[in-house]
Amino acid sequence: MLTLICPGNRASDRYARAMRAGLDGVSCQVLTELTQPLHGRRLLFAVPLDESGVNLGFYRLLAFLRTHPDCLSGCAAGVVVDGAGDLHTKSAARELVLAANAAGCAFPGRPLVEAVGSLSNFAVQAKNAGCGLEEAYHLAVRDLAERVERFDPPRRERPNILALHASSRRTSNTLALWSGVRDRLGDRCAVREIGLRNGTLEDCGGCPYTTCLHFGERGGCFYGGVMVQDVYPAVRKADALVLICPNYNDAVSANLTAAINRLTALYRTTSFSDKALYGVVVSGYSGGDIVASQLVSALCMNKGFYLPEKFCLLETANDAGAAMKLPGIETRLDGFAARMRRQLLN
Repeated sequence: MLTLICPGNRASDRYARAMRAGLDGVSCQVLTELTQPLHGRRLLFAVPLDESGVNLGFYRLLAFLRTHPDCLSGCAAGVVVDGAGDLHTKSAARELVLAANAAGCAFPGRPLVEAVGSLSNFAVQAKNAGCGLEEAYHLAVRDLAERVERFDPPRRERPNILALHASSRRTSNTLALWSGVRDRLGDRCAVREIGLRNGTLEDCGGCPYTTCLHFGERGGCFYGGVMVQDVYPAVRKADALVLICPNYNDAVSANLTAAINRLTALYRTTSFSDKALYGVVVSGYSGGDIVASQLVSALCMNKGFYLPEKFCLLETANDAGAAMKLPGIETRLDGFAARMRRQLLN
């Protein structure tokens, strides 16, 4: 049975029609709030937003998730956000996914159905399906519910893990933490690291779709370089991708952002749905959740990597070497590595 969680605001007629049509024939339990843990469930969060982008019930849901860190252990979920305007839907969705994931919930790739006020974001889907915008919305809800119900991440005898970074090993707290995780993964995992520092990577220039597809079908990209020579083959082979992300101005660093952008050509022809996404994020003072949410939206919602439960190690450390001296860090590294092994190994 699917558990449908519909927090807060009085819903619009369009939202109600989408839920009825998209879940027609699906056995559902409907909740308007969370007051106790849900373990091992298949969930669909369906969040309506008004013109302000605010839903007080949604914020109560976030508060419950953030204060009950294992309340969704063993769950898998998708998210529907229906907005009255063209803003706030994506930001609400990634806040929810990050909070639910930290509470133990996994998400398949592309776990978001986002309905902006005009439904213009369904134009391509409607054209491909030969239907109207609202019907395309209904079809997307049904597709998401079906993918959540059958979500079953693969496990491997010896999973291939690709770690991407753009940091100096001599000074980076983030790389130091990743090294601690890597040491704890042991010989059962095959780990490859690729550094993307100092001019080795050209950013995406926004080629037309047909140009991007043309090069993607040939396993490449117009801009070539380390992405085509090293990163693309490694991503194809990988069962899990780890992004090693120091917080630069509350954002993923420039070279890693460029790498994410350049994955578009590969994504045109290669599904990432069977590849896990992990992150190691270190902030000097605060804001690690902002960087983690960027990984969620760019690589899980957009590029289709699936999100294992508690996908991100989030720490705060400023001076070089400080991360490995944090109170309790050895225990947290043990737990993160053990969770990766449990999620990836057969």
